[in-house]
Amino acid sequence: MAGAVDYSLFNPNVVVCQSKAFKVLFTKMRDVNTSSKNFVKYSKRAMTLLAEEALAELPSKDIEIQTPCGPCSGCESIDMANACAVSIVRSGDALLESLRLLLPEISVGKILIQRDESHPEKLPKLFYSKIPKGKKYIVLCDPMLATGGSAIMAIDCLITRYQIDSSNIIFANMICCPEGLQALHRSYPQVKIVTAVVDSHLNEHKFIVPGLGDYGDRFFGTTE
Repeated sequence: MAGAVDYSLFNPNVVVCQSKAFKVLFTKMRDVNTSSKNFVKYSKRAMTLLAEEALAELPSKDIEIQTPCGPCSGCESIDMANACAVSIVRSGDALLESLRLLLPEISVGKILIQRDESHPEKLPKLFYSKIPKGKKYIVLCDPMLATGGSAIMAIDCLITRYQIDSSNIIFANMICCPEGLQALHRSYPQVKIVTAVVDSHLNEHKFIVPGLGDYGDRFFGTTE
C-alpha cells in the first residue's frame, strides 16, 4: 500500500507526491491494453500534477499580498529567468512539455543519453547536451528512474559541463524503484527527487516491476 513504506530509507531526499488522482491515472497507464492514444491522455494528466509538485520544490520566499477582502500571507517562487527545464531525450520530452504548459517562459535544455540494451547492466552513454548559459536551478525531467544510470550521467553532465550545484537540481520523474533511488543517493545525495510512484523492484532485465513498460514507446506510439 502507498504510504506504508518509508521511502526515505532508500533516499532521504525523495518527495513522493500525494494525490488520489494518481491511483486511477496509473491504473490506466500501466494496463497493457491501454492504447497509445489513451496512454498519452492519462499520462499528460498525471504529468501535469507531477510537474506542479516539482516546481513547488524550487526555492521560494514569504510575501504579503492584499486580497479583495484584506491582507494575506503567501509565497512566491524564484525568478524563472534563473531556472531551466532539462529533458533526458526521448522520454523526458513528454514530461518536459507538461512542465512547459505550466511555465511557457522557462528555458529548455536537452541531454541525449541512451542505454546499451545489449549490456546486462544497461549501461548509459552520453551523446549530446545543450543547456542555456547562466542558469542556477535545474528541473531535470525523465519519467522513469530504474537503475539510475541515465539520471546519474545527466546530473554529472550538468555539474561538470555547466557548473550546476547538485543541491539546485530537482529530478522529476513519474515512476521509480528502490534500486534507482539508492543509486542516485550514493552518487548525488543533495539532488532532490520528486516522483509520483515508487514501485517494488527491478527485474532481471532492469525493468521496473510492476512498472508500465517503456514510457517513451507507449507515449510516442513506437511499441512493436
